[in-house]
Amino acid sequence: MKIIEILEAVKQGTISIETAKELIDHPIDYATIDFNREKRTGVAEVIYGLSKTKQQIAGIIENMLNHDVKNILVTRVDQEKFEYLTNIYPNFSYDKDAKTFLLLQEIKQLNKGKIIVVSAGTSDLSVAKEACIVAEYLGNKVKLINDVGVAGIHRLFNRLEEIREASVIIVVAGMEGALASVVGGLVSAPIIAVPTSVGYGASFQGVSALLTMLNSCASGVSVVNIDNGFGAGYMAHSINCLGGKEE
Repeated sequence: MKIIEILEAVKQGTISIETAKELIDHPIDYATIDFNREKRTGVAEVIYGLSKTKQQIAGIIENMLNHDVKNILVTRVDQEKFEYLTNIYPNFSYDKDAKTFLLLQEIKQLNKGKIIVVSAGTSDLSVAKEACIVAEYLGNKVKLINDVGVAGIHRLFNRLEEIREASVIIVVAGMEGALASVVGGLVSAPIIAVPTSVGYGASFQGVSALLTMLNSCASGVSVVNIDNGFGAGYMAHSINCLGGKEE
């Protein structure tokens, strides 16, 4: 039962207040959803789908919908889980690159600034798109600039004017991860660097890029964990919020 249905039943006297409280408060046995997180932090709980079963994800979504949650984001949803979930929740949208499963029923007010996500290569696109979708979901204008890595640095220079329009920049790169330092020396906006696990053997599944970014000599570069597009999009949103809201 949805909360509105429970309250209506209390009003009509068909269930007691004690029963209603139990129905509202009772968590599913494998998850305790934090329905007050948005009131505390400004952002509702997001479902991390990678290590959950498709049945667990479906149950959490159902519980959130029953509590009248309007916008729901599930990250790291593979094709098998998507095919299962979309049969139950056909009104959700899926991005196969970002692996996000999204319900957006209420459009959030846009922050003033623009977040630009700069991706070194097409191989980094899944992480970059995750960052884009998360930032958009949280209420930001976002633009993706893809395949401008340092191996062909003229590609970056050709897009530099666009990149400089950003209030916050997310730089996504694997291999040696040099792109974040290069961008950091060319712009004034804060940079969130995201190392990816893309690369050959000595890249150590992203550790090489992570260490390069952590040791960047460019000022204003912060770093999130390997492949953490979600964390980068969230942090970019937090920074962009400081500029206020659209009037």
